[in-house]
Amino acid sequence: MDLSIVIVNYNVRYFLEQALLSVQRAIVGLETEVWVVDNNSADASVEMVRERFPWVRVIANQDNPGFSIANNQAIRQSSGKYVLLLNPDTVVEEDTFRRCFDFMEARPQGGGLGVRMIDGRGQFLPESKRGLPTPWVAFTKAFGLARLFPKSKLFGHYHLAYLPENETHKVEVLAGAFMWMRRSALEEVGLLDEDFFMYGEDIDLSYRLLKGGYENYYLPTTNIIHYKGESTKRGSLNYVRVFYQAMIIFAQKHFAGGGAGAMIGLMRLGIYLRAVLTVVANVWRALKFPLLDGLGIYLGLLLLKSLWSEYHFNDPNYFPDHINYLHFPAYTLLWTGSIFLGGGYDKPYDFGRLLKSLGIGTLLLFAIYGLLPEQLRPSRALLLLGAAWAAAWALLVRASAHLLQHGHLRVAGEADQRLLIVGHQAETERTLSLLQRAGVRRNYLGRIAPTQTDPDLPPSNNHVGRADQLQTLTKIYRADELIFCSADLSLEAIQRWMSQLGPGLEYRILPEASSSIIGSHRSDQRGNLYTIDVSMRIDEATHRRAKWLFDKGMALLMILLLPLAIWFLKNKAAFAGDCFRVLFGAKSWVGYALPDPKLDTLPKLKPGVLSPTSKATVSDPATLHQVNFLYARDYSVEDDLRLLAGLFF
Repeated sequence: MDLSIVIVNYNVRYFLEQALLSVQRAIVGLETEVWVVDNNSADASVEMVRERFPWVRVIANQDNPGFSIANNQAIRQSSGKYVLLLNPDTVVEEDTFRRCFDFMEARPQGGGLGVRMIDGRGQFLPESKRGLPTPWVAFTKAFGLARLFPKSKLFGHYHLAYLPENETHKVEVLAGAFMWMRRSALEEVGLLDEDFFMYGEDIDLSYRLLKGGYENYYLPTTNIIHYKGESTKRGSLNYVRVFYQAMIIFAQKHFAGGGAGAMIGLMRLGIYLRAVLTVVANVWRALKFPLLDGLGIYLGLLLLKSLWSEYHFNDPNYFPDHINYLHFPAYTLLWTGSIFLGGGYDKPYDFGRLLKSLGIGTLLLFAIYGLLPEQLRPSRALLLLGAAWAAAWALLVRASAHLLQHGHLRVAGEADQRLLIVGHQAETERTLSLLQRAGVRRNYLGRIAPTQTDPDLPPSNNHVGRADQLQTLTKIYRADELIFCSADLSLEAIQRWMSQLGPGLEYRILPEASSSIIGSHRSDQRGNLYTIDVSMRIDEATHRRAKWLFDKGMALLMILLLPLAIWFLKNKAAFAGDCFRVLFGAKSWVGYALPDPKLDTLPKLKPGVLSPTSKATVSDPATLHQVNFLYARDYSVEDDLRLLAGLFF
């Protein structure tokens, strides 16, 4: 047996499918076995592997024992001369395994091998080659010096950024996403250390290979895509805690005396520093638009008041002072609140949604304004000018942010995203069908033939050029997104185009015979996909927020009308208690029907006072699950209102 490939999976079914399809191409010509160890995924990953890839050996754990234990489970049962630990969120090229095999065969002292990795935007991933995290290296990483001076040998040793990415090098640490290792070396130095739950185990094993007299290499002559962030969110506090705790375990194990103490101290300090920076970054990421909107709207109102007082009334003190701390904060809060409730912060570059939300907020503000006493109504004209300023400022903020992030002001809505598809006619039509069935709206520009000998060249519909013209075509058509049909293209060609075109475009891949179109464009977020598999409306931020508002609003209303409401009910005390439980977040008015044996496959909801089966008696678990499934898939506030009304009528 030449090669044993081990993939540990946890709730990334669609990425795993694509990884296995790429592996299936790459193992041709080698005697290979492939193992998938599933750590109790709830997304039907195991069923998918067994049905679609019957040649894969599956270990289905009933819990999540961690990355190291799961890999060791398969390694102990495998028999290949080489062992490859491969992440499920990767795509390998057709010649990746053959190149690695030949390289290691020519170097008997080679213990481990890593390859050049790119992310979902086509950018080189610096962790493709890494140095050992000694106390000094740990210090430079924890305090950001490695990021500030990446090309410096003094500060940039963690990612060895001073070594050319396109040259073969001896390195100290292999990336856990792709660790090719000689079995005889593993038998000598030992398997993954199971004290590491996730992160650090790759550093530890790489170091033990070096201490065992072996050499580790970085090979850039073949690439893989690594959709970073699929198993954990790298922008989370949990990532910071787990990563640096792994570094502490490594230091305690391998460094003695003052070196260990210094590194552990630096790591603990690094944990707190990175935790603070992570919190600040996450807060800024979540609140930057509301904060900028609120600050700009309020300051603009102050300016408008001064201008309107001076030029319309010829009196700079015309308006009373209380307008600054009473009216303007209220206006600002209502306008930003209307954007929030309308989903304008979920999709900040959806200008139609933004203006619609501000319009509704302005109408509500005028309605409230009209109910106020005369002395609390300073100026309708000022309110109208403020509404115009709020819209102008919000648009300016988003246009500026888009320019800084993307380098242009072409802000396209979902339906305006300009799409090119690279593939033959049949796969292109299948792609368009999948997009339509998944409810994805795109401005389809046309099809790019993958080869010059494309059998579907003109006069076929929507043909706009060939793949060898891709760089020019994306500029001419001002494309925002490319979808590659991997049934018609080599994975090597797809990765080459992604690297050449760079991060200015969004890239997705349609694997052969798959119902999912996969891509990933942020290293700190999970990847995204278009799939005809059902999406749950209850999982969307707008509907989650609507359900929360319904719960709180109806709970308050019911508490206010409690004497009247309980007149219609038999169990009055329980209902009164439920009103307060919903108000304080212990319950929701409507939750799932129980008992449902597959409840963990649905989006999480709080326990419900009512359920979709409240008006019927259902005991069959399969029927209960189907009812819950339909409730989550098709959710609307009207459903909750109808069920709540059923208590009284």
